[in-house]
Amino acid sequence: MSDPFDIYSDVFAISITPWGANLSFQLREAHPTKVSPKQPKQHGTVRMSNEHLKTLIFLCTRQVKKFERDNGVQCQVPNQVLAQLGIAPDDWDAFWQQRGS
Repeated sequence: MSDPFDIYSDVFAISITPWGANLSFQLREAHPTKVSPKQPKQHGTVRMSNEHLKTLIFLCTRQVKKFERDNGVQCQVPNQVLAQLGIAPDDWDAFWQQRGS
């Protein structure tokens, strides 16, 4: 068993197979240069069942919506980030709208 960790991550990858889900977390360098960009530092991978992942997604979505509602804010994700992830703005809006405000 690995030691517990408390980290900040600004890069992630998700893979889902019939046997489970893998969530990998990384961190980019603080001051990257275009001349010699470095690969992000691998923090680790959290593995879980697909059912566990689906439950986690539900609970995270509910918590984000509660945070936004309680604080009168919306956590905006830039369109540039959505584009890099291959998420159409209409799909993004539909996902969050169907979960209520």
